[in-house]
Amino acid sequence: MSESKPSVLFVCVHNAGRSQMAAAFLSHLGQGQVEVRSAGSAPAATVHPAVVEAMAEAGIAIATETPKALTTEAVQASDVVITMGCGDACPVFPGKRYLDWKLEDPAGQGINAVRSIRDEIEHRIRDLLAELLPSRP
Repeated sequence: MSESKPSVLFVCVHNAGRSQMAAAFLSHLGQGQVEVRSAGSAPAATVHPAVVEAMAEAGIAIATETPKALTTEAVQASDVVITMGCGDACPVFPGKRYLDWKLEDPAGQGINAVRSIRDEIEHRIRDLLAELLPSRP
């Protein structure tokens, strides 16, 4: 990890659901102590409405977020790259830590299913923060 704050990139296919939720939770819970990015290998036009709604219920507004394309630069600038169903689309660079989170895709799902995915992502983010910032209260 870099000498300054750790950086994490979340990648899924459309950057409209899982990676958006993960990035929002890490930004919110990390309180500026982690640099956060998200991207998609084939970005959608907008974030899924049920994802926006589920995150709003958790007190995190993501309605203004837009899906972003995965770039080599984003991967190179990150210490940890967490993929969520993007297959082999993510470039691999030596010295980076790669994790693959097997999570259900919220695309086309109702709010109850999206809440379950959201809660699983929040749990994983809390565990990740404990690893990245072990001295944090």
